[in-house]
Amino acid sequence: MTAETVPRVSWLTGVAAEPGAGKPDPILVADNVTKTFGGLRAVQVSRLEVQRGAITALIGPNGAGKTTLFNLLTGFDRADAGSWLFEGRSVTGLPAYRIARAGLVRTFQLTKSLTLLTVLENLKLASRQQTGERFFTALVHPLWRAREESIERLADEMLARFRLDRMRGEFAGTLSGGQRKLLELARALMVQPTMIMLDEPTAGVNPALTQSLLRHIQQLRDEGMTILFVEHDMDVVMGISDWVVCMAEGRVIAEGPPASIGSNQAVIDAYLGAHHGRRAGDEG
Repeated sequence: MTAETVPRVSWLTGVAAEPGAGKPDPILVADNVTKTFGGLRAVQVSRLEVQRGAITALIGPNGAGKTTLFNLLTGFDRADAGSWLFEGRSVTGLPAYRIARAGLVRTFQLTKSLTLLTVLENLKLASRQQTGERFFTALVHPLWRAREESIERLADEMLARFRLDRMRGEFAGTLSGGQRKLLELARALMVQPTMIMLDEPTAGVNPALTQSLLRHIQQLRDEGMTILFVEHDMDVVMGISDWVVCMAEGRVIAEGPPASIGSNQAVIDAYLGAHHGRRAGDEG
């Protein structure tokens, strides 16, 4: 763990546990972001700040707007209104590839591996600044050979890190669900981002690979990366998060350290219903 990362996480200790809470060093700031589908307002987030160098969990019942918010912030969907800054620069309305180039990448609940490419080719494809992709330089091998070799070295490092090196030459379509999750995380890291957004990273993953995946996520945080992830498994949320944000009906209804979220009445009501604690005879 770097000396620089520890203070950033510890700074959250003094942050108010309330929706829209300001953070000491936010890497991502969203204001008044809304998205409507027909008559349904899927997202209506007044303020959201994500602390740099921390693991933030985004939780909420099904239909709360979590994935829609991910899609808006990463350029995979267009907001009706609102603005957001990444690293202090506006990325509002930018296409997904430009947001990724800025250093903000995401994974998907349903993995998007290219099944007819090998595991290695999936990783190499994601790397930036590929000189050989330009028409004229592609015709002159010496102009892109060095870059191609450095991309392959980085890909092999990622394969070793995620213990996928033995699958290097296999088609991605032959991987298990858990291995595809690891591949997608490794591919996202080929972009060399400063922040990564994970949409249900443990969904459909067996317990052994889940623990491996969570260790990788924590290690990334310890190396200084910022992680925002959607998760339904509260054991996972409580186990690795530095901060938790809860959404319901498109809004941020609660924020705070993991220990405080479990007893937050707004969170309990969102998951179980506002009247869950009343006896039938108490209803008016």
